[in-house]
Amino acid sequence: MKTPALHRGLLPLLYSGCCFLSLLFFLASLSTALLAQDRPDGTVTYPATYFAQYAPVTVNDMLNRIPGIGLALEVDSAARYRGGNDRGLGGSDRILINGKRLAGKANEAGAQLNRITADQVDYIEIVRGNSADLDVQNAGQLVNIVLLESLSSIAYSSELGMTHFRDGTVEPSGSFSVSGQTGQLNYQISTNLETRYEALESFEISLLPDLSLNETRAFDRYRDQQNLSINTNLVYQATPFDRVALNALYGNSDPPSKLVRAITDLKPDPAPVVFEREALPASSDNWEFGGDYEHNFTNSGRYKLLFIVNEKNDSINRQRYLSTELVNQEVKNLFLDTHSRYRERILRSSYAWDLASGQNLELGLEGAQTIQDSKLRLGLKIPGIGSPDYGGLVPADPPNAVSTVEEIRYEGFAIHNWQLNSRLSLQSSLLYETSEIEQRADSTKSRSFNFMKPKLDLRFNASNSLQLRLSAEKQVSQLRFADFSASTNDRDEDQDTIAGNPELIPEETWRYDVNIDYRLPEDGGVLNTRLFYYDIKNSIDRIDISSGSDNLATTNGNVGDGTVYGMNFNISLRLARIKLPDAVLTGGLLLQESYIDDPMIARERRVVPYDRGRISVGFRHDITRWNLNYGINYFDGIDGNRPFFDIDNVIYIGSNSNLSLFLEKVGFAGITYRFEADNLLDHQSCRERRRYSGYLRNGILKEIERYCTTNGTRLSFKARATF
Repeated sequence: MKTPALHRGLLPLLYSGCCFLSLLFFLASLSTALLAQDRPDGTVTYPATYFAQYAPVTVNDMLNRIPGIGLALEVDSAARYRGGNDRGLGGSDRILINGKRLAGKANEAGAQLNRITADQVDYIEIVRGNSADLDVQNAGQLVNIVLLESLSSIAYSSELGMTHFRDGTVEPSGSFSVSGQTGQLNYQISTNLETRYEALESFEISLLPDLSLNETRAFDRYRDQQNLSINTNLVYQATPFDRVALNALYGNSDPPSKLVRAITDLKPDPAPVVFEREALPASSDNWEFGGDYEHNFTNSGRYKLLFIVNEKNDSINRQRYLSTELVNQEVKNLFLDTHSRYRERILRSSYAWDLASGQNLELGLEGAQTIQDSKLRLGLKIPGIGSPDYGGLVPADPPNAVSTVEEIRYEGFAIHNWQLNSRLSLQSSLLYETSEIEQRADSTKSRSFNFMKPKLDLRFNASNSLQLRLSAEKQVSQLRFADFSASTNDRDEDQDTIAGNPELIPEETWRYDVNIDYRLPEDGGVLNTRLFYYDIKNSIDRIDISSGSDNLATTNGNVGDGTVYGMNFNISLRLARIKLPDAVLTGGLLLQESYIDDPMIARERRVVPYDRGRISVGFRHDITRWNLNYGINYFDGIDGNRPFFDIDNVIYIGSNSNLSLFLEKVGFAGITYRFEADNLLDHQSCRERRRYSGYLRNGILKEIERYCTTNGTRLSFKARATF
């Protein structure tokens, strides 16, 4: 039975929130005593001249000077954890260019911010309201980057950089882009090289139930990864009423890894040491092609057609070798080979027109085909006949090792915008989704789903600076098709694979939000408070698929219904009161609680992936007379953030923290030099796992594992220029 929410920490959460709110409004009162301005509406406009004193090179440089920009660009952490909860294209976006969305998913507008030069920008808008003039639904705030109209222009932007890692490795990075306009054609072509090198150092100590020493594990893991991407964006204004845009992306990375682990058994004396070496060659590539067409009618009607075709391929081969101090010869004891191919084909069409003064209606249809091909080969050193296709080991493939999952989905939608009066607007939408998911190969199954997804978004401008937003929305998550078939287990090194589950159904969430946004006069900063409550149905996490008490096993499945609630506070404040108008102080505090009754462990726990919260603080200062700026940022999670429960163990993940700083100077010939230092405190990510004999719910403790990992401080130097 669920305990009342007030007994779950809601009162302390409310108390902490009220204290933080009091601090926010105290700081606001200090600023408003100095600054005064009137806002004509909920949209805030920053002309290009506003940024001239900062000598920006790219659009990203301009956005970094806008107080509260993090709110507009904030990404849903739960969606990111699920690999993206966006189903198809959807109707929302965070960034628009010339009032239009980019028809892309991997190749999306956010990736263009470092590729559009500052001298191409006319002005930037922070849009806080809903309007039929927007190309998307505004899910909170969005950024609209409006470029200059020119008969003929061309601009080049380049960046070169080097990053130094913990083990002394230095890796290069860089980018180059060409953008411009000729006649009615706007174009951008860019290439980017990004290092994802990683050098991890970890140490684990294992204790028996009486806290006596069991064993230690020390390992070093290296991943040598470089991400190369090439993309292009073309926009052709064929007539004053017709616009065509095409976007393309190709990306490639070969992320091979290697690992060396030393395991010391502390029970006997002397303590023997076993060495494990793993080689993990891998490859990954993806491409995407998308486009959109828009026609505006003389009767204020607008027709839009968007499409996307994409594909992503991943392959990794893991082979583990065992040796001892006394015997140098290695013995292979694991072969694990996985391949994945993910494809999407999406088409979205809509027509919008004015119903009456202040009212607009958009009707449309979206269709999508999503295909996931998965293949897993597992070889073990067990009795049997070895196979060269399994590295010479004995095949031991789990069920659903080979699988193709295909979804055909259609979504009809209606979006109504209503400007009730000069201060009040209402956006309502209704989406009906029907889909069929079919799984083929080792397991064959077909299922159909139907969902109604309503949404209401009410915005009230109490003044030119203060806005109240109320929203209620039903969301349906995108299933990870990789969960349908056998895959590698990324939570537990003692369990190499996890079974697939062809019975998965999507999570359904009712989201209720109250948002208060206050922009200080004269661009003095932003105060924002968001209260939220989520009612989750069919939450996805581990479920019991054991064949008996002697053969415990789990997979990802639908656990049940859960609840999430909390508060999110953010501040971005110019320090004009202490004579630093070009310095900005930022802060954020997220407090949240969640609970779900989990039948597998026979207890109540938090809903994955919602943790307890986090805190962040930042400072940025522009010294314009020297063309120099610097800043420091720190964030930390709240201790006890996120436990992951399995059928016979639980892992408690400690809070992550990071301290970073940067120093940037515009020097000779307008070249911008930037130094960055990340993880200055050399934070260790620590965890504790408790293993049990039999079911966790029986409480018979078998082992405690405590381990910490660090990837060290990273130092980067970059030089950027436009010409």
